[in-house]
Amino acid sequence: MDKPQQSDNAAHRYRVSGRAAKRPQPSAKAEAILAGAMQEFLAHGYSATSMDRVAKAAGVSKATVYSYFENKEKLFSASIERLAKEKYATVFNPTGDNDFGVSAQSNATHRSLQGEPPVALRRIINNFLEMAAGDPQLQDFMRSMMGESGRFPILAQVYIRHIAKPVLETIAGYLASHPNLQIADPEATARIILGTVVYFIILQEVMHGKEILPMERDRLVNSLVDLITVQSKIS
Repeated sequence: MDKPQQSDNAAHRYRVSGRAAKRPQPSAKAEAILAGAMQEFLAHGYSATSMDRVAKAAGVSKATVYSYFENKEKLFSASIERLAKEKYATVFNPTGDNDFGVSAQSNATHRSLQGEPPVALRRIINNFLEMAAGDPQLQDFMRSMMGESGRFPILAQVYIRHIAKPVLETIAGYLASHPNLQIADPEATARIILGTVVYFIILQEVMHGKEILPMERDRLVNSLVDLITVQSKIS
């Protein structure tokens, strides 16, 4: 009886996620600071990045940086949240709507996951892989996170909270909302999907393994979608 309750909870989060209030949009200066911070974090790592470096990259004074962000940890967290919203929209919003509020994210998610599950899941997985393969900044970010997480575990938790968790909840909610897939544990299945996709990106792009372990993207996508939807085909 526990698993149906889990599915119901995931589907409920999927349906109501758009009801949350939008967050206020950051100012132009805040955006410049966040862009400068990400540039410095990727180039020098978290420990070597200073607020002085960020201020110089953003073209503002250090006092201005501190007026928006209390310390480096909060600045890093805000930078990750900004990156997460951009990448989430790239994967789940094919219309190019740049309003990254919570409600807009939910509406975009429902648009991108329209259609039969094999079509919708293939679309989302392909979006994810195309985005990662064509985004050197994201690849650098993944390398940086893997290198820094041992010394700064709280930074890895920021990544989990703002990037991994929303994606997992969206996929799990979608799976739970389609009982014809006959998936007993949507949350675990969502982790299988995301884990497969992320590992493929790490192996092929982040660790430069394409020539050593070549694999066409379509083979991975088709096999993964087939595994997830096989029960619905049988029935």
